Amino acid sequence: MPVPVPAAKPEGEDLPPVDGDSETDGDEPESTELTGLFVEKPPDNVVAVAGTDVTFIAKVDSTTLTRKPTMKWLKGKWMDLGSKAGKHVQFKETYDRNTKIYTYEMKIIKVVPGDAGGYRCEVTAKDKCDSSIFEISVEAAQQTEQADILSTFKRADAGEDDGDLDFSALLKAAKKKRPVKEEPEIDVWELLKAAHPSEYEKIAFEYGITDLRGMLKRLKKMKVEPKHSEAFLKRLDSCYSVDKGKKIVLKCEVTDPNTQVKWLKNGQEIKPSAKYIMEANGNIRTLTINKATLADDAAYECVVGDDKCFTEVFVKEPPVTITKLMDDYHVVVGERVEFEVEVSEEGAHVMWFFEDIELHKDMETAKFRFKKDGRKHTLIILEATLDDIGMYHAWTNGGHTKGELEVEEKQLEVLQDIADLTVKATDQAVFKCEVSDDKVTGKWFKDGVEVLPSDRIKMTHIGRFHRLVIDDVKPEDAGDYTFVPDGYALSLSAKLNFLEIKIDYVPRQDPPKIHLDTTGNMVSQNTIIVVAGNKLRLDVEITGEPAPTVVWSKGEQPITENEGRVRVESRKDLSCFVIEGAEREDEGNYTICVTNPSGEDKAVLFVKIVDVPDPPEHVKCTSVEEDSATITWEAPKFDGGAPLKGYLMERKKKGSSRWTKLNFDVYDSTTYEAKRMIEGVLYEMRVFAVNSIGLSPPSLNSKPFMPIAPTSEPTRLSVHDVTDSTCSLKWLAPEKIGAGGLDGYIIEYCKEGDTEWVVANKDPCERQWFVVRDLPVGEKINFRVVAINVAGRSPPATLTQPVTIREIMEHPKIRLPRELRTKYIRKVGEKLNLTIPFQGKPRPVATWYKDGQPLDEKMVNVRNSNIDSILFIRSAEREHSGKYELVLKIENMEDRATIEIRIVDKPAPPVNVRATDIWGFNAALEWEPPKDNGNCEITGYTIQKADMKTKEWFTVYEHNRRTNCTASDLIMGNEYMFRIYSENYCGLSEEPRQSKNTATITKTGLVQKQTPYKEKDMSRVPKFTQPLVDRSVVAGYSTAISCAVRGFPRPKITWMKNKMLLGENPKYLMTNNQGVLTLNIRKPSAFDGGKYSCMAVNDLGTDEVECKLEIRSKNSWLEKDGRGR
Repeated sequence: MPVPVPAAKPEGEDLPPVDGDSETDGDEPESTELTGLFVEKPPDNVVAVAGTDVTFIAKVDSTTLTRKPTMKWLKGKWMDLGSKAGKHVQFKETYDRNTKIYTYEMKIIKVVPGDAGGYRCEVTAKDKCDSSIFEISVEAAQQTEQADILSTFKRADAGEDDGDLDFSALLKAAKKKRPVKEEPEIDVWELLKAAHPSEYEKIAFEYGITDLRGMLKRLKKMKVEPKHSEAFLKRLDSCYSVDKGKKIVLKCEVTDPNTQVKWLKNGQEIKPSAKYIMEANGNIRTLTINKATLADDAAYECVVGDDKCFTEVFVKEPPVTITKLMDDYHVVVGERVEFEVEVSEEGAHVMWFFEDIELHKDMETAKFRFKKDGRKHTLIILEATLDDIGMYHAWTNGGHTKGELEVEEKQLEVLQDIADLTVKATDQAVFKCEVSDDKVTGKWFKDGVEVLPSDRIKMTHIGRFHRLVIDDVKPEDAGDYTFVPDGYALSLSAKLNFLEIKIDYVPRQDPPKIHLDTTGNMVSQNTIIVVAGNKLRLDVEITGEPAPTVVWSKGEQPITENEGRVRVESRKDLSCFVIEGAEREDEGNYTICVTNPSGEDKAVLFVKIVDVPDPPEHVKCTSVEEDSATITWEAPKFDGGAPLKGYLMERKKKGSSRWTKLNFDVYDSTTYEAKRMIEGVLYEMRVFAVNSIGLSPPSLNSKPFMPIAPTSEPTRLSVHDVTDSTCSLKWLAPEKIGAGGLDGYIIEYCKEGDTEWVVANKDPCERQWFVVRDLPVGEKINFRVVAINVAGRSPPATLTQPVTIREIMEHPKIRLPRELRTKYIRKVGEKLNLTIPFQGKPRPVATWYKDGQPLDEKMVNVRNSNIDSILFIRSAEREHSGKYELVLKIENMEDRATIEIRIVDKPAPPVNVRATDIWGFNAALEWEPPKDNGNCEITGYTIQKADMKTKEWFTVYEHNRRTNCTASDLIMGNEYMFRIYSENYCGLSEEPRQSKNTATITKTGLVQKQTPYKEKDMSRVPKFTQPLVDRSVVAGYSTAISCAVRGFPRPKITWMKNKMLLGENPKYLMTNNQGVLTLNIRKPSAFDGGKYSCMAVNDLGTDEVECKLEIRSKNSWLEKDGRGR
């Protein structure tokens, strides 16, 4: 009596001997049959984004089931997810009474990385079962970048701007960024083990390793080969790597599932805590380290009694990025320079380079100093020289920035020269000068001899001012005085005149007289120039007897104060007019009037206040190039009372505080071209005005501007098509686009011989093709294409020859796809979407026919374009079958193509099923083919039988091609009925046809002769009857290796790779079907190559076979396939 085929049992269960005959009896318990119950399964591979929800749906057809099916959702091989139902995992079940289909749903709320792995859904009924395996991969959610105007100007050659500039907000149509290709994760320890020792430091810097010495010590320990252990089935991996802040799991497998283990870190036992979680699951022992820190970078051991296995955990720090970029410097020789950057992590390693030369503490020169202050790193150049000019770089393992250093020779400028002095005996003489550098020292000389300080002679240096003060002047102090700055070929000279006072006889009645000194500050007889902020002291000698009365006045306003900023001091024979801290308001005509009884005298003085000029105005950028910009400004409204000498310019990057000088010599124009700038970086400018007094305050900063160049011309411009009034052009993007991006293209044309170009498109075209319309027929037209961005138009790309506007006749031709050249078969209800490409000019007229008649567009949808015709049927029916003909016409030319479409359905059941003969334990059946074959050939029949007592159906034959068969092994005394299904391309018929009569197996008068029972010894040593065979497969394509074994008692089967147990790895599926052993390897990679062995063990002995599995890359397979062709 036939029985249902049992499902394959996992290894280790008790099965009958594989080489013996299995006896079946009608009273044995029924087995579960592995059948295709699913009508819809979850997809094999699902990629979910962390934090999102994902739903899996499975549908089961219950039309052939006698009771409700049971569904289980499993993770891995054993975890039943039904026990995990809650907020994270939810299950749902629905039933459709019309279709008798059960729908099962599993929904995972907010997927986390721990949800990744292999899953299985398993449905079981009374006598049937089915399962489906699928896998979930979890990807990290992508961070949405902030829309920052500085983030798209990313240039491969401008490292300081990487990741900091974004120009997309300024474009008219922002382009989508190309997805960044994910780099494969690199195991740093494997890299170190394979590297030469000279490469260790380079690898340590690249991957963020800070403890180099500890790394080398542990690496040496790792290279010791572990001894064979009987306590461990699978040892810890040689090393693990984890990102800082992430979780890592250390896992090993022990021989005894009841054994206790200890976990050690650097020799110290680890206690369970929230950070360290220890788990035991069968033979598996795991240690989970949560939120790994640098302190977890250590050696770990798992100890079982006197045996142990060890591993190394390497904690990788995240890439260190640069948060504050390096500024440019423009200094003079001898100045101190400090290049400063700020990084994202404290204690990070920063490498400094000058051009291509690395700078470090051990260099022979001592001019460079390195400073670390938290996240700030500084490169210090103590005294800059001309040899230091160039580009300086700072590198971290996650960023790069650079700054330019420009050094110029010192040029000392005299801002105030020494003035000649005429003093009287016992008075004080003060020589004063001002130079541009406040750090410059110097020496004073008298008549070529150095002046040394004494109680009466003092020399001072305060800022930019140098003074020589001589108290109680004597006749021998008269002479030529010179100030010589140290280090400069420059000298400032002035003369000291000693005024001798001769006492003459003066009559008592002497009219007053004013004696003005024409030296010193007086540039003319009655004009005195004073620098704003300086002190004016005007000593006027007055004679007369009796002593005259002195009155000072400004305009009509007398000055009577003897204290304050503007005052008058009186001495014997001397009147002093003092202005402290001269201001612009002090400028004007001053009058001194002296009177006595003998008369009066009057003098008028003009005091002129000179100052530094006002700052320049309206500084702005008028044009930009790739690395330069043109700046203009207006002269200051007030020149300070002295002619302007010129201007000094400075620039800086937007957001920086470091200004860089652009010129040391004054520049006399109000238009300046700033060069050596970086494209795509925002800059600001300011200007100083210079006169003989000094430097003005800086102007207001210009509006930020950016050096940007237009793109290069478009490439490979060509004509794609020409008609009587249009011309279709194609081209490729410019080779150089730059930081300004690309807004689109402008297409222009002109007639041959003309010079006026006509714009074909008002708005820039973003595509790389364009159809110019409304062109005159027969004319020769020149075309050109210009790329546009914010910097303007690129050079044009022009066709080498003019194009004649005239359509070219082309014969119609149908390009029938290969799969449509034979009979096209589809099932009822499926969708048909046939695209038939064709060519021809002018546009062909496409017409469809079915079986020689025009196509009814109510049944079939047709869409025609310039290049193809599409035949579309939303849901195919049997009446859609037939021969479809496409006719393509251009005037009197045509082309035809025929497509034969057949829509097939499931067949009807066979007819006239009957049992024609019964003998012994057999019954002969006959029937006739079905009246409806489903529009295709009948491929076979499925015959089933059922005992009238149990009425449970069992399959006798499948795919039987004849219309008759014999049912054997029927049980005596039972009555059987039969039913038959028809089968074609679509499957079995919906309903079977039951036999008109039954077959009764009658009992006979036979008497069984009892034979003595002799038990046969079935024991035998395991022996492989079919060995494993070496295989070579392509990576990524699932494969299987098989062998056959016999032995009793049933041997225990063990699979190994490179002498290591495979265990319960979900990548491998091991089956044992009546002694045929199969190892399925799912999507192997290069890591899965090696020697695989299978061992069979029972109480009588052991046998083992092995084979070699080679994994070839896909590229090598493609190359081999190409050579084969």
